[in-house]
Amino acid sequence: MIKSMTGYGKAEFETGNKKITIELKSLNSKQLDINSRMPMLYREKDLVIRKEISEKLIRGKVDFSLYLENLGTESNSAINANIVSAYFNQLSDIQQKLGLPVTEQIMQNIMRLPDTVKTVYEELNENEWLEIFVHIKKVIATLDEFRVQEGKALDKDIRSNITDIQQLLTQIETFETQRIENVKTRILDGLNEIALNGNMDKNRFEQELIYYLEKLDINEEKVRLTNHCTYFLETLESPKDVGKKLGFIAQEIGREINTIGSKANESNIQRIVVQMKDALERIKEQLLNVL
Repeated sequence: MIKSMTGYGKAEFETGNKKITIELKSLNSKQLDINSRMPMLYREKDLVIRKEISEKLIRGKVDFSLYLENLGTESNSAINANIVSAYFNQLSDIQQKLGLPVTEQIMQNIMRLPDTVKTVYEELNENEWLEIFVHIKKVIATLDEFRVQEGKALDKDIRSNITDIQQLLTQIETFETQRIENVKTRILDGLNEIALNGNMDKNRFEQELIYYLEKLDINEEKVRLTNHCTYFLETLESPKDVGKKLGFIAQEIGREINTIGSKANESNIQRIVVQMKDALERIKEQLLNVL
């Protein structure tokens, strides 16, 4: 069963005095492209997260986000008392020299100066991280299940279009008789052009006959197209990730359809070929999102 590359997963939970929100999104991409956003506290685990994502999701444009909300009264920012005191003493001396009063506004001005507030970096708690990592795995599993459900819809649509191509291929046989008559007429016209005084050049006749047979015969293309469609449906049943493989098979299907169209020389068959191409384009659009 195929999977889509489109998926979404989310988890919210509390640990200690923190609320953690994990969000994971994926879209189609030729390769695996991971973009991660998280607080500085968890940056050291970025490679661990990427490894887990790459092993489970394989391919796609993946956006990973980890949000942290502090539910307690503690803060990572603290007033640098020594710096504030130094600023206050210097500004007080300057104001006194200038004969200006020292008011409470001086503190407002001081707090705008550099380094008055410092950031205290928290160390990562390993037990807390293990709990977070468990939820990251759950979010990845949720997204993977989302991909499975999307894949079922893709599978249904792709199979429908392959069936259309197979049915259209059988319709070509209806117009084969008229097509053969048209070929015969062209050969006779060609013979009339090369006949001299009622005598026919047998070598030229054989060359003309071989030319038309090779140029217009589509039996091999029909057989190959049938086989490609069958192989495509068999590949859809594979438990492996077959998006790229299906793309290659679709290219071969397109090659046979194009060849039938170029050899057709019959308006009804050419209309059928156009319908086949339309179904194949729909398949190719869907395959862009198949893992």
